[in-house]
Amino acid sequence: MKALVLTELQKPLKVLNMPEPTLAPDGVIVRVEANGICRSDWHAWMGDFGWLGINLELPFVMGHEFCGIIEEVGSEVKKFKKGERVIVPFSQGDGTCEFCVTGHQNVCENTLQAGFSYWGGYGQFAHVPNADVNLVTLPDSIDFVAAAGLGCRFMTSFHGIVDQAQVRPGEWVAIHGCGGIGLSAIHIASSIGAKVIAVDINNDTLKLAKELGAALTINAREKDAVGEIVELTKGGVHVSVDALGVTTTCQNAVNSLRKRGRHLQIGLTTQEEQGMVPLPVDLIVQKELSIIGSLGMQAARYPAMLQMVESNILKPEKLVTQTVKIEEAGDVLMSMGEFKTVGVTVVDRW
Repeated sequence: MKALVLTELQKPLKVLNMPEPTLAPDGVIVRVEANGICRSDWHAWMGDFGWLGINLELPFVMGHEFCGIIEEVGSEVKKFKKGERVIVPFSQGDGTCEFCVTGHQNVCENTLQAGFSYWGGYGQFAHVPNADVNLVTLPDSIDFVAAAGLGCRFMTSFHGIVDQAQVRPGEWVAIHGCGGIGLSAIHIASSIGAKVIAVDINNDTLKLAKELGAALTINAREKDAVGEIVELTKGGVHVSVDALGVTTTCQNAVNSLRKRGRHLQIGLTTQEEQGMVPLPVDLIVQKELSIIGSLGMQAARYPAMLQMVESNILKPEKLVTQTVKIEEAGDVLMSMGEFKTVGVTVVDRW
């Protein structure tokens, strides 16, 4: 099969002819129709995830925001059949641990992550293990490009905003970092009635944030983001989101909260931080702030999100700013360290 392959960290990716995946009894093989290009792929390409235990065995086919059509079905699979349209959550469970049985497969004790634990959507075909637990039917009304836009960034933001931070209508929400995760969070929070402030250093990105529902935008290169937020909201926001994962955005997000505010950490850190960011602990105590983490989203929560898409409440296609063929994907991915990409780019041509 044709695939975009990581052969060496921090070196250009290569389009190569790679072996097709083999079918396990509990799995399915998906013909990939679309795959989003995500900053998490950039992190893996940089070698940023070693301290999280993610060390890719090279050569490797990344891609964790994919959807497509089932080509083959394992003998033990009961819920899916050949020819079905499906979307693949990147955070997957084994279905047996204490977290899986209580509905939290995204933090499974034996978690698998598409495009990191096994070859993913930068190939023409991908094998999805334990399909009955980890696969979601894609409604006919949602096209593949939009579905790829629902990948890691959108579904992670949905889980974070709706399930973890439990954002409510009328609350002030500040999103720090308006990449794919941040823009998704802006769109989701505003769609459920929150008043959203978007913070970034790219005016083109902030313009898109307004189009996706942000009530206010702040360019953090031009203004003191924390001071502006505290003044605009008369004391700080109810919910802050670090959607990037660098020291500045994380600290600004926490410092922009009002008393009893909730900080949602979605962004993963880089090689520079390696997971360690200094935080104002005394402020957290004095203001009774809550710190909430969020990872992916379990397959069982997808129907709620997909219903909102079908009802035209959520519009993931608005985040997709370009589609590319597989030969162009490597350049897009490698450019993400410069923070110049706007919105979501989807590979839809092999």
